[in-house]
Amino acid sequence: MTLALLTDAVTGDAARAVRLTLLWGLEGVALRTVGGGRVPNVVEGPLRRRLEDAELPVVALDPGLFEGAASARAAWLNDLDALTDLAPFARRVGCDLVRVGALASPDGWDAEVASTALRRAGDQAQSLGLRLAVRNEAGSAIATGAALANLLESVAHEAVGADWRPSDALHAGEDPHDGLAALLRGRVPFCIGVRDGRVEADGWTETVVGEGDVTWDRQVRALTDAEYEGAFILDAAPPPARTTGLASATALIQALRTARRAAASR
Repeated sequence: MTLALLTDAVTGDAARAVRLTLLWGLEGVALRTVGGGRVPNVVEGPLRRRLEDAELPVVALDPGLFEGAASARAAWLNDLDALTDLAPFARRVGCDLVRVGALASPDGWDAEVASTALRRAGDQAQSLGLRLAVRNEAGSAIATGAALANLLESVAHEAVGADWRPSDALHAGEDPHDGLAALLRGRVPFCIGVRDGRVEADGWTETVVGEGDVTWDRQVRALTDAEYEGAFILDAAPPPARTTGLASATALIQALRTARRAAASR
């Protein structure tokens, strides 16, 4: 397992993101926006040099694909082509995992069309040496782990897995541990998005990891027991991220150490 930082959750400056990743004791990065550009449309040379000098692997790319409505056929067909454009960049940075949406915009949601589109995306990704991690997202048609599990079961493609985000599931009213259990009945997720928060009377409140209601130590323990080997990707919210990110990273590292010790003692 790799503990990684979603770099632009803290800063769009690659050098600062690398420094904070190392300072917080994390082991890799996920790339979305760097220097004002969305991957792969970034200034690549300086970014690669900084990552290589720091010996930080890229664990995932988030180019913003398949985020619209399933009914918007032209848009997701363009996203299929965009995978082809992304593949050379992915090879150069040594990363095969692409985080994508579930075509789950509530306006125009169609489960059958979404499944078909993501299956085609899986074929395209596999031919390019890529894997797709489909996220659940609060406010969308695929907000919970159970909904994501059902979608992935329908897609039924080995190159298409879960980008599991328990805080989004909690925000949507699902017990995150029930959501994870639903996913694990099918296949271990490809990556884990790490945030925390609480549902309160006046709405959703972001918190430092470990101070909300996700119960991250339990999530990490269940994933360790399931022999999860992917990345935990820290999205360092709430602001100010440079301060709260350190506390969240520390809590995540401690949860993983505790889970590993428990697994080793059995």
